[in-house]
Amino acid sequence: MKIGVLLESFKKPFAESVKAAARLGLSGVQIYAKDGAVYDGMSNAEIAEVKRVLNGEGLEISALCGDFGCRMFYFPDEMRAEIEREKRVLELAKKLGTDIVTTHIGVVPEDFSSREFETMHGVCKELADFADSVGGHFAVETGPEPSERLKRFLDTLDSRGVGVNLDPANLVMVIGENPADAVYNLKDYIVHTHAKDGKMIKKTDPRRIYIPAISYLDPVDYSQYFEELPLGKGDVPWNEYIAALMNIGYDGYFTIEREVGDDPAADIAVATTFLLNIFRYKI
Repeated sequence: MKIGVLLESFKKPFAESVKAAARLGLSGVQIYAKDGAVYDGMSNAEIAEVKRVLNGEGLEISALCGDFGCRMFYFPDEMRAEIEREKRVLELAKKLGTDIVTTHIGVVPEDFSSREFETMHGVCKELADFADSVGGHFAVETGPEPSERLKRFLDTLDSRGVGVNLDPANLVMVIGENPADAVYNLKDYIVHTHAKDGKMIKKTDPRRIYIPAISYLDPVDYSQYFEELPLGKGDVPWNEYIAALMNIGYDGYFTIEREVGDDPAADIAVATTFLLNIFRYKI
């Protein structure tokens, strides 16, 4: 198992963040492919420069994040442009040396006969098959729905190009599901994981959290519903969760994600030590 970090968690410029990750002895980084140093439409020279900076610090890319806010699933006028943008990110990932692009897709509806399901299925099927055609994975992030429902949805795609980015904190904070159970439900799809922790404060409709632009619900104050915390300080059962991943043979990345906090670099360092200690114990 390898430890990485979502590079934007440092909240510093690209090269500075890469050096910070290297100082912690991490193996790789996940990078947002949205703006900044990495974006769809990069020139060959820009791609070469990003690879040069990473190689100079002995780091690889664990995955790209191709999350543009789920709009392709809910706004018909934007759907085609966003699908094509996601395809460009899948191609970019291969050029940068990773097979994985992670994203949220909104909330898989309970009713598999609904129009919402039909739209989501069509978009994900197209992207999963495109990912397969370039030898990559379109990896859906956990959290908006129970893992059993997500698994049933992914099965309907019938594509080798679809995967899962398992974020244990999202499941704990929003759904209230034990992420170890999610590991076993989604074992055939997990290609990447986030290392994040937190706790639920109050349960709410996941649409309020993940697709507020179309949920027609009250404005979101996330602090009412969940709190992200440093690794080991929240409700993720880390020993059970990591044991489950080891039991299914997962040997990929644990990519530290820290979206809040006054000193993210310190929190990332603590998270690295926390994971290393668990790995030593488990192994």
